[in-house]
Amino acid sequence: MITVTIERDHEKKIVRYLVDGHAEFAEAGKDIVCAGVSTLTIGTVNAIESLLNIELPAEMHNGLLDVEIPKIEKREISDQTQLLLESMVVMLKSIQESYEDYLKIINKLV
Repeated sequence: MITVTIERDHEKKIVRYLVDGHAEFAEAGKDIVCAGVSTLTIGTVNAIESLLNIELPAEMHNGLLDVEIPKIEKREISDQTQLLLESMVVMLKSIQESYEDYLKIINKLV
C-alpha cells in the first residue's frame, strides 16, 4: 500500500508531503495506482519548480518521496503554490476512492 502523509501548519497550509510504499496493484511497470500517484506527486514538484521558480527540497528513492515546502514570502506565489498542492490532494483522493486498498492518505497537523 502507498501511504501519502500531508502535513499542514496551523493555517492549514501544506508544509510537507511524504509518499511511502508500493501499491502492489499489479506487477512493476504495469501498476496503474503507482503510476498515477507518482505522476501526481512528482509532477506537482516539477510544476511548482517550473511555473513558480520555487526550489522544493525533496528526497526521492525507491518507494519514497519526501517534499518540504519552504516558507514563501510573496503572498501571491505562496497562494499559487498552495493551489497546486491542494490540486494534487484532490487528485490523490480521486485515486483513493477507486483504489482504497492500495492508497491511504493521512492528514497531519504539525
